[in-house]
Amino acid sequence: MPSHLDTTLSDIRHPVDGRHAAPGLALVLGLAAALALPSVLHAAEADPETVAAVEALTPDLEAYIEAGMKDFDVPGTAIGIVVGDTLVYARGFGVRARSGDSAVEPATLFQIGSTTKAFLATTMAIAVDRDLFQWDDKVVDLLPDFQLLDPWVTREFRMFDLLAQRSGLPPYANDDLASFGYDEDAKIHSLRYVAPVSSFRTTFAYTNITHLIAGRIVASVEGAADWYAVLQKDILDPLGMDQTTYTADAIEAAPNHANGHRYHPDGVTEIPFDQLFPYDFGGAGAINSSVEQLVPWLRLLLNDGTFDGQEIVSPRNLAATWMARVALNDAVTYANGWINLATPNGTVTWHNGGTDGFGAFVGLDRARKIGVVVLTNQTNVGFPDAVGLWTFDRLQGNPDVDHVANMLERQVATYAAQDETFATPDDAQPPPAFGPLVGEFASPVFGKATLSQADDDLLLRLAETGAGIQLSPWDGGVFTFRLAADGDFAAMAEILGPTPRGFAAFVTGADGQPDTLRLTFGDGQAYDFSRDED
Repeated sequence: MPSHLDTTLSDIRHPVDGRHAAPGLALVLGLAAALALPSVLHAAEADPETVAAVEALTPDLEAYIEAGMKDFDVPGTAIGIVVGDTLVYARGFGVRARSGDSAVEPATLFQIGSTTKAFLATTMAIAVDRDLFQWDDKVVDLLPDFQLLDPWVTREFRMFDLLAQRSGLPPYANDDLASFGYDEDAKIHSLRYVAPVSSFRTTFAYTNITHLIAGRIVASVEGAADWYAVLQKDILDPLGMDQTTYTADAIEAAPNHANGHRYHPDGVTEIPFDQLFPYDFGGAGAINSSVEQLVPWLRLLLNDGTFDGQEIVSPRNLAATWMARVALNDAVTYANGWINLATPNGTVTWHNGGTDGFGAFVGLDRARKIGVVVLTNQTNVGFPDAVGLWTFDRLQGNPDVDHVANMLERQVATYAAQDETFATPDDAQPPPAFGPLVGEFASPVFGKATLSQADDDLLLRLAETGAGIQLSPWDGGVFTFRLAADGDFAAMAEILGPTPRGFAAFVTGADGQPDTLRLTFGDGQAYDFSRDED
């Protein structure tokens, strides 16, 4: 599967008013609901009836988790449920690594992927509280180098657009640069070459690089070295989240951490850590944390921005992060770093996290003051989301939906289709002679590159990062490609696994020569490398 943060958002379904919502994120009904859900309880209170409901649910919940872990082949899971200010339930299941026997505990650290986005949104809200910028300020006024392909969209892009997933760009625009070692500057710069696929602010499309822009602006206005420094000062330190980190080295150094596992229906594979992904995506998905560490975070959110009597972020600007920004259907919207799901008996505000080896779910029923966190050490193909949404269904009294079974069915089909796509055709033709193909190339996004023969394959070496893209013959002039497992990229190649990243083909120019090499990734994004004569 592609190396993206969060790949299961479009897989959530839930019966709403007696019918199934269309595939998509599951969210809130509108602006008023997002800004002002009824506060049934004072957040500090752990409602006895809700606590009793959680305790009564525990046997069924544990059975559901254990069965789902077996179905998905999940090595380890940790879950926590907070009511008001009280951690009512927390438990670990399974092992921290398939290669060992150390048990998962509530204190075990995991990558939490794109649940990091809510932390980024909250640092933005704090900056608005301090009058360092406003939600509707133009991005280009705060970051003059910001540029998209459309000049009008460049001028009109506002701060609240950066996390709203309605940019008009294709889903996961240029995320693939991460695996090939491109830094934050290169990722941000690359967006100016991306053609929009929909009108600005009209259509949901999940992006991550826009979050790097948000983090850079937050750091700048706060006078900080980077967004991580702001995160540490404004959220982690005040909440006492002293084991929560944001680098590959930090999670590896922690005595009690889980190892990541890449999912496939045939079984999981344990994989290493690498700074390139997700850590070099900053506020889009870099945080490492645990159930225990996330309890203060849930308490802050359920208390409308206050923790132990100290206001960390104002209720008004925290609520702005939950405001609906783009609708997927009559029951589904995306906010800023949050999804709002309208269920038959209440709203769940949540987000998932998905990296190559970990999955996460963080959700809130803000009316009932319930918070749920689910962390796993397997690619998020729907299991943590399914457990989290199932838990809210039961606590809200919604109709029974077997989210685990639904997710598993879709993922097995998705992976089967992927394997079929890349299978070598029975009547595959031999590749063309390599001699006329090799040479120097250049891409506006990837920069200069050299294409050479490497035994029976071709190797495209990227000058800027040193990464190699291995092209293997597939059928005639069509090749599959993957990250070459060499040099500094050996670990990333192991993380990504043997499945090709996409297809490559040469485009013949007016002179009849193969002048352009086009790489088309599995998500449909295509990049042209033109023959460079200089």
